[in-house]
Amino acid sequence: MPAIVGYRRVSTADQRLDRQILGGCDRMYEDTASGKDRDRPGLAACLAYVREGDTLRCHSADRLARSLADLIATVDDLTARGVRVEFIKEGLTFERDSADPYARCLFQVMGAFAELERNMIRARQAEGIALARQRGAYVGRMPALSPEEVRTARQRHADGVTLARLVRDYGVAKSTMQAALAGTGVYAAVAS
Repeated sequence: MPAIVGYRRVSTADQRLDRQILGGCDRMYEDTASGKDRDRPGLAACLAYVREGDTLRCHSADRLARSLADLIATVDDLTARGVRVEFIKEGLTFERDSADPYARCLFQVMGAFAELERNMIRARQAEGIALARQRGAYVGRMPALSPEEVRTARQRHADGVTLARLVRDYGVAKSTMQAALAGTGVYAAVAS
């Protein structure tokens, strides 16, 4: 029997999922994460669950994706699989056999505005950080490794300790250790 599957997303824990009223869903998937990419556990589970004949219901298109390319790819993939996609706020529905050019155009315009909004937020954030740095109020995130840890890790690596072992020993991401060993990013100023 076909299911109505809901997907809701908020960007931060301060935002409320219950504002995204979907109504009548048999199953609900949720995320508290940025919409900038598809690497969200709730969305991944939702996309894996829906099958031909199901309906995926979202409050609005920007809850599903924040980039136009990702939004179009997601909806196209779902409709090609026979999943109906509904956006409540916009009043739009997409199905495999439906080819309403006006709905498609409106959908693309809305997706473009969602992407524009995300880019504007990032630009305002960068401007705010730059102004705070000028005032000396923003120093950025502290490096994961101290200068002494970087020097020790570099020596251990030169002595033959593997990157994987260093990552485990220091409890940092692989990319962080690579930057520390290479002397790039925040670790560029650390002398060997």
